[in-house]
Amino acid sequence: MQLISDPLEMRRWSRGHHASGKRIGLVPTMGYLHEGHLRLIDIVRNQTDLVVVSVFVNPTQFGPGEDFLTYPRDLARDRALLRDRGAHCVFVPETADMYDSDQMVTVVAGRLATHLCGPGRPGHFDGVLTIVAKLFNVVEPDVAVFGRKDYQQLLVIRQMVKDLNMDIEIVGEPTVREADGIAMSSRNSYLTSEQRPAALTLSQALNKAQEIIKGGERDSQTIIDAATELITSYPATTIDYISICDPETLVDLEIIDQPALMALAVKVGKTRLIDNMILDPQA
Repeated sequence: MQLISDPLEMRRWSRGHHASGKRIGLVPTMGYLHEGHLRLIDIVRNQTDLVVVSVFVNPTQFGPGEDFLTYPRDLARDRALLRDRGAHCVFVPETADMYDSDQMVTVVAGRLATHLCGPGRPGHFDGVLTIVAKLFNVVEPDVAVFGRKDYQQLLVIRQMVKDLNMDIEIVGEPTVREADGIAMSSRNSYLTSEQRPAALTLSQALNKAQEIIKGGERDSQTIIDAATELITSYPATTIDYISICDPETLVDLEIIDQPALMALAVKVGKTRLIDNMILDPQA
């Protein structure tokens, strides 16, 4: 497994393998890898000849007061995990290599960023799309794989690829969960043992919503109220949002008469967690 930090070297590596007919897959990450990341490597390895994993904590997607400086980092651990999982190259650029001090052009996420996490994290998805576009331009992958836990992120990336005519296949894979049901996230490392029961209420609320749907309820607010009651039964939690919306437009739905995305963001202590599920009234 090669370690590359220079973007020009990374591009030369990719173009050399493309010239020999190889297909390249990319798994973009911010590091501190978990099993969810590693399963994305398994997926892309089955679809391409070579797997590149980027490890870069992107400063432009963090807002004021967020955890950029404290975001967990352990490159030595990440490299060992990637080597064991069969990655062929890990791209670890420096911030100065990805962002010139006088950079003026960025990607704007548009309408999809006005929902869910967007209002509470202004500029977040602009930062996500800008770094993903940069990674695509440097690595030049044929396929890029993302997890559906970050559903809104997956949606805005797909929209960018479509709108900017990028010749890249975007693959979204189901959320990977820990044994107790919590969606895997690097930020789970922040949780204390006392906070984990509160963190588990996110997935419990989603499962309860699906049960309510199966019981015949179709009113979104009724389901949101039930989820709110469950989550706020733990004093450590603060709800950012709970939304039931169209899976493509993210516009809120009052009545669930079609498959709908239920998405929620909750702070457990100081840790902000997200989760989601597709609610299907026909299931």
